[in-house]
Amino acid sequence: MNGFIPFKVSTGITPHYYICPMRVFRDLNNLPGFANSVVTIGTFDGVHRGHQKLIERIKMLAEDIDGESILITFHPHPRIVINPEDKSLRLLNTIDEKVALLEKYGVDNLVIVPFSRAFSEQSAEDYVSMFLVKNFHPKYIVIGYDHRFGKNRSGDFKLLEKMKGHYGYQMVEITKETLDDIGISSTKIRQSISAGDIKLANELLGNNYTLSGTVVRGLQNGRKLGFPTANIQVNDEYKLVPKTGIYTVYVHYNGVKYAGMLSIGFNPTFEGKEQTIEVNILDFAKDIYGENLTLEFIDFIRNEKKFESLDALIEEIKNDEKITRRIIAGLKGEE
Repeated sequence: MNGFIPFKVSTGITPHYYICPMRVFRDLNNLPGFANSVVTIGTFDGVHRGHQKLIERIKMLAEDIDGESILITFHPHPRIVINPEDKSLRLLNTIDEKVALLEKYGVDNLVIVPFSRAFSEQSAEDYVSMFLVKNFHPKYIVIGYDHRFGKNRSGDFKLLEKMKGHYGYQMVEITKETLDDIGISSTKIRQSISAGDIKLANELLGNNYTLSGTVVRGLQNGRKLGFPTANIQVNDEYKLVPKTGIYTVYVHYNGVKYAGMLSIGFNPTFEGKEQTIEVNILDFAKDIYGENLTLEFIDFIRNEKKFESLDALIEEIKNDEKITRRIIAGLKGEE
């Protein structure tokens, strides 16, 4: 089967919905007996608007057959296992961020497959029969237009179509989602973030890009300037850090959201040699060393640059603060 499945016709009776927490499974040997499952598979890096469209489809199909939605993803990312010597991979989500987003979008079941070289070596046919069918007994398999699987990525939609008669599942393919004639893909979003185009990245994501880490001690340069900063150490080596520059962010700490100015760069005015991630949290005065913060990117303010004097740098930071407060005030006005 290919194409959209229609929504149920309303009977005029107001339905009651009971939202259950998403179940998360990390061991293929400890899966429940899924019933009437609607399955989708992929890395889902970013859980962007294209992914969200696919999630809505599996939820709709599951409701239509009184079944359950299952999203299958992989950890570590397959490229890390297949090409361990390639250190260029950067991801939009840590596994914990991905889990939180998928729960937000209402998936019934998340299966995180421990990806290994042995798993990658199975044939595409075995992948369908011994992995998908044996573990999940799908009524529907829903995949994106570019999904590949099995050894040498030889499996695709056509193979799943060919095998569906034998195993009794139906197929749905999701076509490429576009936004303003720009293809939505994790690659496009990574490119936008690397270029500092946070607004475009957030539009394509359908949620604001985030970066989390631990507050560590820095050189105290911000404090000397009258703008104390929390230095963030990102704990996931594969997490994509946006381009150097100054950003408006929200800072999530201890369940509270604060406005902040974020600097990613090398502190050229202080002749810095290593990249730092420093955030000045507005209207905030707590000692948070060792604490975890999540930065929610709102907008790019300016590029990093070297100033001829500390006074010139201070004036520029004051202007950054004015811009940040104006941006945040505008957001609050839209709420």
